[in-house]
Amino acid sequence: MEDQDPDQKTEQPTEKRLSEAMESGDFAKSHELTVMFPIAAVLGVLALTGHTAARAVADYSVTMFTRFAVTTVERETVVMQLGEAMATFGGIITPVLVSVILAVLLANGLQSGFRLSPKAAAVKFENLSIVAGFARVFSKSVFARGGIDILKLIAIAVALWLGAKELIYDPLFSAPVEAAYLGHFLNSATILFLTRLLLALGIVAAISYGYEKFKKSREQMMSRQEIKDERKQGEGDMQTKAAMRRMARRLMQKQMLSAVATADVVVTNPTHFAVALKYERGVDQAPVILAKGENRFAQRIKAIAAENGVPTVENKPVARMLFALGKVGTTIPSELYQAVAEILAVVYRTHRYYFHRLKTRRIGEPSKP
Repeated sequence: MEDQDPDQKTEQPTEKRLSEAMESGDFAKSHELTVMFPIAAVLGVLALTGHTAARAVADYSVTMFTRFAVTTVERETVVMQLGEAMATFGGIITPVLVSVILAVLLANGLQSGFRLSPKAAAVKFENLSIVAGFARVFSKSVFARGGIDILKLIAIAVALWLGAKELIYDPLFSAPVEAAYLGHFLNSATILFLTRLLLALGIVAAISYGYEKFKKSREQMMSRQEIKDERKQGEGDMQTKAAMRRMARRLMQKQMLSAVATADVVVTNPTHFAVALKYERGVDQAPVILAKGENRFAQRIKAIAAENGVPTVENKPVARMLFALGKVGTTIPSELYQAVAEILAVVYRTHRYYFHRLKTRRIGEPSKP
């Protein structure tokens, strides 16, 4: 049995590939869905507000025609009439416009998963290529899209024909009716046509979106080699981040070790933990942790403390709690104030010569920003 070609796209796309495709706007989109949702929104608004809107138009018409005999044509009256017309028809059109805008946003949001695609708006110069343009014109997707467009025209034609066939028997075309019936007929006809058109577009949109979904899933398939390359790239990024974390940790350890020489005391476990503390009256509100470490790093802290004559006090529970709860560069936890104060009091009494030298050493330190 022959080995499978590693460049053959037989594997499902990874989450990273799908996320990149979504950011670039390369996901299943159906234009029919974008058309269907606004039509559904208009149909809903007409069904809810159609009678109210028709009554508003009728009242406005009665008022306007009644005033014709007594209204003089002047600038003020014309402005007033225009204002009333805009208020009347604006109140009718505004719900329709708002519903259409919301429907378009909803249609696009459902297809994109309500995620932004910033790369989709970028200019792609390869789309300006004549060769690429001919390739797109004669591609399979163009023929498939043409077939869907033809199906859409047939569906719309059938929906309109069925609606017209039903409305042609309305009394409006065969008997005298009241003028008010015309508004009722227009409202009923509009809702009837939109309903049939919505059903027809719904079928076409389902076919179109299914095809787009299938096409994108095939285009986004990956080869085994691409998955291996992506995994290596991810591992390389992880190694880089790990190296940066190690570098930051070494830098922090170096800073801690350099600060041990100016500590007031080093509290030890004695072998597992070591914590260097500093307290300057009038400067620090409470003792500050200059450095802390465990095992081998604790031994390095103790060695530097011994080289610089820093007092070392063995107190297992205090050292353990300082290491577990304290943070380098901050004051000790409040629950350890009493215990650390007792340690410092003993150190101040027994190592007076060291603190005389420490004061001089701290004066010689460069000021910190």
